[in-house]
Amino acid sequence: MRIAIIGGHGKIAMLLHPLLGGHEVGAVIRNPDQAPDITAAGANPVVADVASMDTDALTDLLQGYDLVLWSAGAGGGDPERTLAVDRDAAVRTMDAAQRAGVDRYLMVSYLGAREDHGVPEDNAFFTYAEAKASADAHLRASGLDWTIIAPGALSLDEPTGRIEVLGDGTGQVQAPEGRQVTRADVAAVLAAAVDRTDLTGRMIEFLNGDVPVDEALDAVAARD
Repeated sequence: MRIAIIGGHGKIAMLLHPLLGGHEVGAVIRNPDQAPDITAAGANPVVADVASMDTDALTDLLQGYDLVLWSAGAGGGDPERTLAVDRDAAVRTMDAAQRAGVDRYLMVSYLGAREDHGVPEDNAFFTYAEAKASADAHLRASGLDWTIIAPGALSLDEPTGRIEVLGDGTGQVQAPEGRQVTRADVAAVLAAAVDRTDLTGRMIEFLNGDVPVDEALDAVAARD
């Protein structure tokens, strides 16, 4: 399978690349200086600034891929850039994927993401919550075979290989205070989801827990 990972030098993406052996991975990055890191991780660097590209240019970029995985983010701080990247650029890549004939799209979102997210406007997280809600809603309404990966608070701890899926995939769950999930385990969930079409149309909200990743995903796939 040919996979385009947007945000290819992010912490999660760099942990994901080595897990995707057997697939051809194009890691989309803005900074060409990051190309050696991408190659060392087992992916192919593709230098492109998706935030500055229109839908036509993105369509050209995504031609020939089977799956697009969005793992990019503005990193917070600047509300205008957050909306430009986490909402607007993400939406354009979805539209471009459809034009390019890409069937599948995996979105990295966050646990509790939804349009009525409840984050106060004076909270620094508000703009990000708004951006992700809009992007996720656009993806759900698209004609793509989508899966939304929605981890809770992230840590840089060692992988456990075990998670707990929370809620029913509607974004209504509240993240438990003080609990996290390792970025490495998020990468493991993404790697598993890449090969599982039975997770199409699912939002997977999770933290570290006691259930092996594949077993937890089996339970999500079996939902009515």
